[in-house]
Amino acid sequence: MTRDSFSGLQLGNTLFNAGDMQGALCFYTKALKLSHSQVESAVLHRNRSACYLKLEDYTKAEADASKALDADPGDVKARFRRAQALQKLGRLNEAFLDAQRCAQMEPTNNTFKEMLRLLGAQSQKKVTIQMSSTDARVQQMFSLLLDPSAQPSDRQKAAQNLVVLSREEAGAEQIFRNDGVKLIQSLLGSNQEEVVLSALRTLVGLCTGHQSRTMAIVNELGMEQLCGVMGSGASAVSLAACHLLQVMFEALTEGMNREIRGKDEAILPEPSRELRSMLRHLVEMMPASSVSGPGRDSAINLLVKQVPRKSQRNPDNSLTLWVIDQGLKKILEVAGTVPEMSEGPPLTDNSHMSCSVLLSKLYDDLKSDAERENFNKLCEEYVQHHFGRPGLESKLRAIQTVSVLLQGPSDVGNRTLEMSGMMDAVISLCASEVVCHQQVAVEALIHAAGKAKRASFITANGVALLKDLYKKSENDQIRVRALVGLCKLGSAGGTDFSMKQFAEGSTLKLAKQCRKWLCNESLPPTSRRWAIEGLAYLTFDADVKEDLVEDRNALQAMFQLAKSEDKTVLFAVGSTLVNCTNSYDVDKPDPQMVELAKYAKQHVPEEHPKDAHSFVEKRLMKLLEAGVVSALVCMGKQESPALTETCRECIARVFLALVERQEDRGTVVAQGGGKALLPLVSESTDVGKTKAAQALAKITITSNPEIAFPGERIYEVVRPLVSLLTLDCTLLQNFESLMALTNLAGISERLRQKIIKEKAVPKVEGYMFEEHELVRAAATECMCNLVLSTEVQQLYVATGNDRLKLLVLYSGEEDERLRKAAAGTLAMLTAEQPELCARIPGTTSHWLEILQALLLSDSLELRHRGVVVMLNLMQAEKSLAETLMESEALEILSVLAKSTEQSSISRAAQHCLDKAIEYGIIKKPEEGGEGNEP
Repeated sequence: MTRDSFSGLQLGNTLFNAGDMQGALCFYTKALKLSHSQVESAVLHRNRSACYLKLEDYTKAEADASKALDADPGDVKARFRRAQALQKLGRLNEAFLDAQRCAQMEPTNNTFKEMLRLLGAQSQKKVTIQMSSTDARVQQMFSLLLDPSAQPSDRQKAAQNLVVLSREEAGAEQIFRNDGVKLIQSLLGSNQEEVVLSALRTLVGLCTGHQSRTMAIVNELGMEQLCGVMGSGASAVSLAACHLLQVMFEALTEGMNREIRGKDEAILPEPSRELRSMLRHLVEMMPASSVSGPGRDSAINLLVKQVPRKSQRNPDNSLTLWVIDQGLKKILEVAGTVPEMSEGPPLTDNSHMSCSVLLSKLYDDLKSDAERENFNKLCEEYVQHHFGRPGLESKLRAIQTVSVLLQGPSDVGNRTLEMSGMMDAVISLCASEVVCHQQVAVEALIHAAGKAKRASFITANGVALLKDLYKKSENDQIRVRALVGLCKLGSAGGTDFSMKQFAEGSTLKLAKQCRKWLCNESLPPTSRRWAIEGLAYLTFDADVKEDLVEDRNALQAMFQLAKSEDKTVLFAVGSTLVNCTNSYDVDKPDPQMVELAKYAKQHVPEEHPKDAHSFVEKRLMKLLEAGVVSALVCMGKQESPALTETCRECIARVFLALVERQEDRGTVVAQGGGKALLPLVSESTDVGKTKAAQALAKITITSNPEIAFPGERIYEVVRPLVSLLTLDCTLLQNFESLMALTNLAGISERLRQKIIKEKAVPKVEGYMFEEHELVRAAATECMCNLVLSTEVQQLYVATGNDRLKLLVLYSGEEDERLRKAAAGTLAMLTAEQPELCARIPGTTSHWLEILQALLLSDSLELRHRGVVVMLNLMQAEKSLAETLMESEALEILSVLAKSTEQSSISRAAQHCLDKAIEYGIIKKPEEGGEGNEP
């Protein structure tokens, strides 16, 4: 504590006791400006909070008490003052929690007990008033909605008000208890779309996080009516109903969220009957011709989200087995529907892709070979049934089903493709004169070409056919599909420059035609989507990448399609961008193995010259200029089965590439990239989660985290960063995670507590022993900020470990960055926990030399840390001060005290000498004397 701030505190206390609140406030404020200690600042904030309470400025009183608690959560006086301020501000629940904590810390304090009793009574009174007020508002809305003479606009407004009321627990309970579900049921039959939407949104409020209400609503309304609403033609209503069913599923599977609505402790019946009822109705929607295309897509989306296990560690896949048993053939009905033919349910452009994702999810959730064999058998029976029937329409249905399976569970698709006569039928139908027949066959051929097993067969038998279709067909929809088939076959060598399938320049011509079709707005969106599919394959070639990023119109057309309602384009756009940014994983071969392979005349992959770092960097800049970030943000927000985990991985990879350059990170954050990355760390493949977490780390290192992730969002960043502290991640990922956590730990106590809660401290300690000097220093820097928390300080106070010894030894290392971090941690620990000072001489026999070396360092920062540690040791114990003054430290401190290089160092050195004089170890120098004498 500095002399000036100490005197300010004392004067403030004197004036406070004398009743001069304004005067005390003035001195506390001045002392805060002069304070350099966190502990001292906490005391000043606590005392100033008391002044504001007396002056009835409760907002400032609450703010100052919170600042004191940020520094020391165990400060009971600050917590009590915050409770008083919150009570006056009417925030009774928060005040009650603070008062309850005070009573727990001091159980015999009658003041705290009385405040708890008073707050309990006030809270009860407030709830009673709210309930009666809410009840009156609910009754008013019901009266309007039930009044046949009311104006439509008034009824609509009343329905919207019910939505608002249902979002509060008191309102939701009043609606439910007043037989509101029956009223809502009648509103679902309204001719006004807005009224139906309001009814659905009110039900969302009633069901969110409340299992018992959800079970009652499912039983009262019946799934038939809810699925009927979702299957209606209006897309907004269908989406709202889909959201309601999603909320119902979550409420039934997760039970009541007791933190939010934790008043009903009754034992609830098992909701499996309601869950099965919901699933049965969703499965029955699949082939129903009365269900609209958007409604069917919503049903598929719900099955994708709710049926497969969330984690493979959960052994129960009974829901998946039930859906396969009861509904696989119904799902295949949708998969095999050819929209241009009369037979079959109505579909959207997204339906087939959604089916592929659902089938893939179901297949991946199976645990045994027997379960997978049963799945294969059911699919083969369905395809064989239709392929063996007379008539072309049945064969087309079989081929369309195979096409969907190839996009989903490809192993199953391959087996059906190998059925006798299937491949020959596909090849022959490619030459059909009927456009829709050609379209189905060409698409199947394209999907088959992606499987290595079939690519050679198609290269031998289908390339000539595809070329013929591309050159001679008069229908652009057929030409673009034939082009994609050629693109797919032409990209078989991947990024290997030496493995090109077509003649030099052919891929560039194909890509040019893809870009031309992509920019042609007169073509239907599905055909333009196929153009992007072609680019997704061709952009393995670096020449194609260069041409694409130079074509601003093509890029913006692609980004517009990514933002459109056609969700099937998402993976193609993601793959194209991954290729353009070179954000795919590349295994660099060992140079010695390359030489051996050349000697043995084995094939060695070659990188294209335009895939060099300088070219990639320029491509990234052009993509940023064209608006790639806003496209990625929109892609990540899509609620569709087409946004698969693999697709999310592509988005995460591209984001990571975009934030590689420090100067581009601000642009990415400003356009919403930071917010868009947060869902990707939990909803992606394992690789995608890691890439997204690393991108977050890069942003957190160089941007102000409070701006990049405003509000509560900043706390969501902690868990993904901690996830990078594993041996599975690279040292670079470990290093960037530690740097980012260091930034976060320096912001507030609440963030430090979040980091501690995520069990990061043992991991950070582990990396303090890492051989790589940058990682070791980064971990020590992170610990330097974490020790601001009392919980971490106690780890160093505990006996029987070498934590303190490690810091002392690191303070004497050659690596300056590590020394600064270790000495800084030591300075803070010895200030906050003086009992540690007496243990420093026992850590190593060289402790004194290490501290003296800090004082003599060329680095002002190290010198300052050293002199602060010295001061803390001298203030802790007289015996330590004697040991220090008997060494060369006395002479060094005397020189530093007279130095004009940095005032904070000279002041701290002078304080050391003053303390030695106070102890009587050295004499005060005479006026004009040479120095201090022991």
